[in-house]
Amino acid sequence: MVTSLNFFSKTSQRLGVELTPERVNIVQLEQNKKGIKVDAFISLPLPEGAYQDGRIADPDAIADVIRQGLESKKIKARKVVSAIPVGEAVIRLIRLPAELDDFELRDMVLNQEAALYLPFSREDADVDFQKLDTEIDEDGIERVEVLLVATPKDITDTYLNVFEQAGLQLKVLEVSSFALLRTLRNQLLQFATGEAVALVNIDCDGSEISIVLDGVPQFNRKIPIGTLQLQSALSRAMNLPSSMGADLLQGMSVPLTVGATETMAGDTTNPSAAAILRMLGDLSDELRRSIDFYLNQGDNLEISQVFLSGVGAGIGQIDEFLSMRLGYPAILIDPIENLNIQSFGDIPAAQRPALGIVMGLGLREV
Repeated sequence: MVTSLNFFSKTSQRLGVELTPERVNIVQLEQNKKGIKVDAFISLPLPEGAYQDGRIADPDAIADVIRQGLESKKIKARKVVSAIPVGEAVIRLIRLPAELDDFELRDMVLNQEAALYLPFSREDADVDFQKLDTEIDEDGIERVEVLLVATPKDITDTYLNVFEQAGLQLKVLEVSSFALLRTLRNQLLQFATGEAVALVNIDCDGSEISIVLDGVPQFNRKIPIGTLQLQSALSRAMNLPSSMGADLLQGMSVPLTVGATETMAGDTTNPSAAAILRMLGDLSDELRRSIDFYLNQGDNLEISQVFLSGVGAGIGQIDEFLSMRLGYPAILIDPIENLNIQSFGDIPAAQRPALGIVMGLGLREV
């Protein structure tokens, strides 16, 4: 049984396991003289119904898939890092008096401040925090910035249950956007202080946006448009069974011709392109609203770049489409190139953005 589970603790293990609505991704990394080496990697599909409405529905089935993956690669590690989706977490930046010692700060955050930001009772929450930098506020008072993270206990209990049934020990449960930040660390260091970036993870059941300033998440939101919704839209447009939507989406590219969004949306001769453009247009509108909301929180705030990850980032030309719609350069995350991972098989470029989170999980303490 895990007795100390939190979102920020360090661990010496190197096994990262990502649970998505459609797959289980497992990676084991090793640091050597030449850089980062992949000791083991496997991605296995989940049975239908194992993951529903954005949450784990069948822990037994998922545990079975994890065990199969470990056995197939003869993985002996038993300590695991995993992640919950951004939509399952409450993430807040709070500022408290800097004169508090560590004990007083912990007591105030966990027993007083946390309850002010949670949409559920404090007793039903698992809460952790990370102390960041100090700053002088507009009143001349020195304050310490604290990153607060919380999730309902039933969420963490479900993850604990899955890994316990798989014969593993869940040592760290973090938020998916934190894992992406670890994967992108070298790229983020190239931005100047005060330059924010947007991380957009287009997953199966929705898209998550996290706006990050100087390595710290400032704004997080989940948008209910992901590849499953795109597949359903394609199937309806073509009057085909919903099961065929995945095949339609695979290998599809977003039209980029001038005026394509407006023209194709009403084009009855190409219903599949029209359907995908409508859905991606809605997604880009919601992303734009999220960015605007962040920019309106203060003076001199700016977004420098958008990073795209997740299975949906493999749709052809989606980076160019979102660049045009958002007005910011949108770049596909390639963890293999970003981390300079050598000899990692022949992973097609379209599949690499989907590995951003699991690679970040495997990177803890590597």
